[in-house]
Amino acid sequence: MQENQLVKKVLQGKASAQETFYRMFAPKMYAVCLRFAKDRDEANDILQDGFIKVFANLKSYRGEGSLEGWIRRTMVNTAINFYKKNLKFRNSADIDTVLIFEKSTEATAVELMSAKELMEHITQLPEGYRTIFNLNVIEGYTHKEIADLLNISENTSKSQLSRARAHLQKRIEKE
Repeated sequence: MQENQLVKKVLQGKASAQETFYRMFAPKMYAVCLRFAKDRDEANDILQDGFIKVFANLKSYRGEGSLEGWIRRTMVNTAINFYKKNLKFRNSADIDTVLIFEKSTEATAVELMSAKELMEHITQLPEGYRTIFNLNVIEGYTHKEIADLLNISENTSKSQLSRARAHLQKRIEKE
């Protein structure tokens, strides 16, 4: 069944179409949620909330761009909202006070790891670091976009990314 036909059936409320839709997109979206979550339970919560939003707002999908991209954006936004709602405190520092992590060292350490090992290290980052790392490095958001999404300054976004990279580097070097 093609995506546009599947979407029509989901919008008509057909349970079998909803299940097919979920099974088609859930594995990839779960991977997105895992990158933002501290553990699998939290990732499942984000995924569930995200799909509730997807089903509730599917009628607003206009068919412009890929459906998977639209769903992914919804999941990322759900993860950001989850992070904001559960944020107890924010670690921030002026960018000038943070040690800048050298790219050559990062590339060497990362090249030696499997994707699974790297993901395990990313999920162990503190919540603020993990969120900004995922938004910038994996999702491709600029620091300005991150600052607007999270209601922080661009310098805070930059410093959190630097700290996340430094934290990752230390963890990787320990192995």
